[in-house]
Amino acid sequence: MPDLATSFSTATADVSATIKRLRLPILLGWQDVKQRYRRSMIGPFWLTISTAILVGCIGLIFGHLFKAPMKEFLPFLASGLVIWTFMSSSIIEGCTAFTTADHIIRQLPIPLTVHVARVLWRNIIILAHNIVIIPIAMLFLGREFSLTAIISLFGFALVTLNLMWISLLLGTICTRYRDFPQMVASLMQVMFYTTPIMWMPRLLPKEVARYFLDYNPFYHLMELMRAPLLGTVPDAKHWMVAIAMLLVGWPVTLLFFGKFRRRIAYWL
Repeated sequence: MPDLATSFSTATADVSATIKRLRLPILLGWQDVKQRYRRSMIGPFWLTISTAILVGCIGLIFGHLFKAPMKEFLPFLASGLVIWTFMSSSIIEGCTAFTTADHIIRQLPIPLTVHVARVLWRNIIILAHNIVIIPIAMLFLGREFSLTAIISLFGFALVTLNLMWISLLLGTICTRYRDFPQMVASLMQVMFYTTPIMWMPRLLPKEVARYFLDYNPFYHLMELMRAPLLGTVPDAKHWMVAIAMLLVGWPVTLLFFGKFRRRIAYWL
């Protein structure tokens, strides 16, 4: 019990120090985006353009394959791809949050959680650029943008908090075991096809939907942001799953991170 208490207090102290110095990961995240698109005419909007082209091509093909009305399917696909890109990039890049910042960790005594927050903020910036695709697609197809979209902000908060502990946990594990990032990337690729992004949930038979929807945490997290954007209120089940993930994930992550925090610098 004393070891658990020590691990928990070590981790919470690190997270609290990051919150107090929140400006640091924000500045680092902005710098990452600027550096990535340095000397580019339109910067991060290249991602927006490529995502919009992808939405248009996939929408035309799969919309006809599934015989889905384009007015319904294209906004569904656009919002799904944008939100999935945010979630998957945050998790995959979170796996290498410490290894890519090894020079900083070895030289500066700053909270380690800063590096995970940096990754998350970087992807939030990219999400802010890509999110404009959704209202543009809806306006182009003549769909009204409902005020229920405001609910997606609460969903975004829950999704971000969950991505934070997932990235922190995976970042710690992947620093020790360098094969894990590839495994996580492969798993996220599988989850992309098993999560309703390019196909609509109603297409699945009820006996199959239980495995691909009810037991899929990414589906629940996605619906918290996607459903309000499309004009519907998320089901209570989605909120319950997201909150349950927080209540279980954060304590486990803090105990794990607190136990191995001091070893991270030696694993780099």
